[in-house]
Amino acid sequence: MILTFYKYQGTGNDFIIVDNRESILSKNNTKLFARLCDRKFGIGADGFMLLELPQNEEDDFTMVYFNADGNESSMCGNGGRCLVAFAAFLKIIKDRATFTAIDGKHHAEIKNGLVYLQMQDVTEIKRYDSHMFLNTGSPHHVAMVEGLSNYDVTAIGRKIRNGAPYFEAGSNVNFVEKKNENLFAVRTYERGVEDETLSCGTGVTAVALSMHASKLTDNEEVSIYTLGGELKVTFNSTKDGYENVFLIGPAEQVFKGEIEC
Repeated sequence: MILTFYKYQGTGNDFIIVDNRESILSKNNTKLFARLCDRKFGIGADGFMLLELPQNEEDDFTMVYFNADGNESSMCGNGGRCLVAFAAFLKIIKDRATFTAIDGKHHAEIKNGLVYLQMQDVTEIKRYDSHMFLNTGSPHHVAMVEGLSNYDVTAIGRKIRNGAPYFEAGSNVNFVEKKNENLFAVRTYERGVEDETLSCGTGVTAVALSMHASKLTDNEEVSIYTLGGELKVTFNSTKDGYENVFLIGPAEQVFKGEIEC
């Protein structure tokens, strides 16, 4: 079959997206998704997404996300932002969206060329001597480091991702350096990609909340520099954790193509 696909990127985090409202692809075809994400033998991407029909009346569409290894994944923040932009391109939505992903319902808005994606509330952040751990739709290990630009993210990230207490289930691993009161730089090793990516939306969200929880910033709007560009995270701090969490940044269609499957 000839498959029509779209390539999107959000601060360098890139995705293959297929309009699957007519069920042209089976969600069980994980080997195909992995092959298409391969940068040598396929299209190349950090992840593969299907935009499907809504399962609930209040939704505009459903998000189904697969890692580059072909396995269905936990939530992807940048992927969610790109899918909202894709839904606007298809005229499914205008500037507001409600959709369901693997971690539940999300609301989003497109304003001034940026996609504002509401993430799940976070009620638990575990603190350790060397790092913090939390789930922002995906699990994230967050550690402060010095000399981030020269840090061996791939080697050290892979070791943490596969080691105790994560083992086979794994965790995404974020290395953070504070630039000023409201600005942090982060580099992320992503499970499923099994390498460093230029940006990670759930990782950026985890970093912003961790920095506030650890008193490294008092602001409830935090800017995060990734290798692929700048993202912002806004939130409300409560006695129970964090709510009204929004991941904010650009999402761009790179190209449309066809490939024989």
